Amino acid sequence: MTVRETLDFSARCQGIGNRADMMKEVCKREKEEGVIPDPDVDTYMKATSVEGLRQSLQTDYILKVLSTVYSSVCGNNVNYDDTSFRFFQQFILQFAVHLSSLSMYRMIASIFQTIDASMAIGNFAILFALLFGGFIISRSSMPAWLEWGFWVSPISYGEIGLSLNEFLAPRWQKVQATNTTIGHEVLQSRGLDYPQSMYWISLATLFGFALIFNIVFVLALTFLKPPGSSRAIISYEKLSQSKNSEEWNGGTNSVEQPPFKTVIESTKGRIALPFTPLTVVFQDLQYYVDMPLEMKERGSTQKKLQLLSDITGALRPGVLTALMGVSGAGKTTLLDVLAGRKTSGYIEGEIKIGGFPKVQQTFARISGYCEQTDIHSPQITVEESLIFSASLRLASDIDLKTKEQFVNEVLKTIELDGIKDMLVGIPGVSGLSTEQRKRLTIAVELVSNPSIIFMDEPTTGLDARAAAIVMRAVKNVVDTGRTIVCTIHQPSVDIFESFDELILLKTGGRMIYCGPLGQCSRKVIEYFEHVPGVSKMRENYNPATWMLEVTSPSTEDELGIDFAQVYNNSALYENNKDLVKQLSSPPPGSRDLHFSNVFSQSFVGQFKACFWKQNMSYWRSPSYNLLRLVRTIVASFIFGILFWKQGKEIENQQNLFNVFGSMYTAVTFLGIDNFASVLPYVSTERTVMYRERFAGMYSPWAYSLAQVIVEVPYIFIQAATYVIITYPMIGYYGSTSKVFWCFYSLLCALLCYNYLGMLLVSITPNFHIANILSSAFYTILNLFSGFLVPSPQIPKWWKWMYYITPTSWTLNCLLTSQYGDLDSTLVVFEEKTTVSAFLRDYFGFHHNQLPFVGFILILFPLVFALLFGFCIGKLNFQKR
Repeated sequence: MTVRETLDFSARCQGIGNRADMMKEVCKREKEEGVIPDPDVDTYMKATSVEGLRQSLQTDYILKVLSTVYSSVCGNNVNYDDTSFRFFQQFILQFAVHLSSLSMYRMIASIFQTIDASMAIGNFAILFALLFGGFIISRSSMPAWLEWGFWVSPISYGEIGLSLNEFLAPRWQKVQATNTTIGHEVLQSRGLDYPQSMYWISLATLFGFALIFNIVFVLALTFLKPPGSSRAIISYEKLSQSKNSEEWNGGTNSVEQPPFKTVIESTKGRIALPFTPLTVVFQDLQYYVDMPLEMKERGSTQKKLQLLSDITGALRPGVLTALMGVSGAGKTTLLDVLAGRKTSGYIEGEIKIGGFPKVQQTFARISGYCEQTDIHSPQITVEESLIFSASLRLASDIDLKTKEQFVNEVLKTIELDGIKDMLVGIPGVSGLSTEQRKRLTIAVELVSNPSIIFMDEPTTGLDARAAAIVMRAVKNVVDTGRTIVCTIHQPSVDIFESFDELILLKTGGRMIYCGPLGQCSRKVIEYFEHVPGVSKMRENYNPATWMLEVTSPSTEDELGIDFAQVYNNSALYENNKDLVKQLSSPPPGSRDLHFSNVFSQSFVGQFKACFWKQNMSYWRSPSYNLLRLVRTIVASFIFGILFWKQGKEIENQQNLFNVFGSMYTAVTFLGIDNFASVLPYVSTERTVMYRERFAGMYSPWAYSLAQVIVEVPYIFIQAATYVIITYPMIGYYGSTSKVFWCFYSLLCALLCYNYLGMLLVSITPNFHIANILSSAFYTILNLFSGFLVPSPQIPKWWKWMYYITPTSWTLNCLLTSQYGDLDSTLVVFEEKTTVSAFLRDYFGFHHNQLPFVGFILILFPLVFALLFGFCIGKLNFQKR
């Protein structure tokens, strides 16, 4: 359905009645009450109530205003919304929300000011309800302050370390009695003395008919920033540096680098590894993709679509750079181009690392990329995730003890040491929270000791408190002298001003600002306020929001200017060109990056690390491994009971068919069960493998070999369990060779099914398609198994399918090893023959070919495993 059809359908099905009748009633009541309606509103309401229109005027109007409006066209008196309005602007809320309830996890101050009342919830309880009158806390937004001021522990701004109970509960009586500023008292008790303004308000709020709150609480706790810095998320070391480095902290865009250490030394028992601070210089970058088919159908004659145009700039060590722009401006595209993560398209221009041309294989060794989607193996712990990354990405000459110490330091830097033993889990289901998962993503990259780190939307999906925790971790990293650039979306004031420099793009991938933020964002504000026609930023407004608003396409059309052209004609642009020119030359005495191998570790080391992680994941996946073992045990008892003691009672062809059917049923059931079980597991791990392979952690062959071998012990136990239970219950012959061939056949069959499932995942884009295609494989494996249609009866033009089907060789080995050497009499259709002769004539099974059959059986899992390794390395279904 089209967007229009969707909205019209919503209006017809969810509306509250005939609009024409409603409008008559409204007009009648307005006349009785003497109400004079607003002319614009009155015109709109009457126009939308006209009957007989082929298309809804209301839908037309809303389509021009909103982006996700399925419920807004219904005309309901009350709307409930779960966080979708976080993408909307202030005028949208004023239009769409009438007697509505919204749950919002993070919003900018301008949107928050449109809210009439708020309820704060913490620890599953209502903390307070507040009717707002436009309060703004210093330069921070009210929602961010509310989230931080009460229930975060520890509080980032002052490392206060107060929980909600510590801050409020023990002092309720004292507050109500004396109305004293306990916030100041508590801070002093912690050895902190920050200037602040305290406001106390007593509120009595009625919810429903039974719930009354009489709460006295702190409305505003304002931390006045230290002189020379407007950043709230800042380390004490960075603060002390900033006091002595006004030029770097906001003032100029010079070649002089911020203070950093080339080699980090061990201090106070802590260890950090040396790294080389590097600059990233990019000049005249262009990026194209093939013209989408939809645009060609609309008449576009160009073969390529340009997504980045003439991008020039520099990223420097110790400088935290924000990459911003409206949706579709090319933020992530530029980040992927710089990081070398693009898998398609055409790149033009020049990128230099430390003054030398960028070589991607080398670059992957000294850079990290934190993706917007936090992808990790769910069944290993936080600490194990870092150990795995460190063991593969740190230099091979670093001993194990040093790596472990470095991992511990990273855990402390990113503030994950308190949860290092938690399983990562599945997003939204178990394990880490979204904010913890985001910090783990950063830690996994930092543990490789990179010089350059790219971060794609590190605060997306996080509330203000969680976003501030993540940004504090980022600041801790950049303070070590690394080069960090982050794409950022809708940041709060404090988060925005934690950045040192800004790269701003407009729609079409064109640069409109590249330079420092300055104290309280004054450099950016002054730049855009000097553009003719741009309105001044009003007091206490979020500069990031204001900047995006005044540079939007609608503003450009209104003012008749092109901000990209304004930037190209500015002095800032000329300064940046000079800076890029100077940084494009290698520093004296420096040399180009060079590594003897593509990967940090040898193939054996890569395999050992991958196998260690896979082994841990398998051991902690009872839903996969334990359940298939339980199903094997249950199925074995069922088969044993159904075919009790029939293994030696072979008197006629039906007895033999029954035993053969038990073999066929066991192989098919257990094999398909393994096939289906392995699909989602390998699919999940393949997504993690894509990220780790992009980071240059290991060869696809090392990963696939570990994935293949880790299955062997579990399948070995499965096959042994079946033989131990079923073999004596059915009553097969007890010779050692016959028991061995039974076990060997089932082991190879289960390996075939498992590896075939893994191969199917490797050649399909996702689990859902693999699951759909699996039914076709099940049919082939059954139809050409030699049981439903014996080999001699299969048409010659289909005989080749019989020979490439592993089930046929498995059943051949099982039946032939048991009965192929028996010369006992067998009655077949009232004629006497021997068992071995009947197997040769009816099934085409020859006992003297048993060694050859066994050799072919082991080839199937080997071939499937090799194909899995080849496809997992060559096929990449992640398109960037």
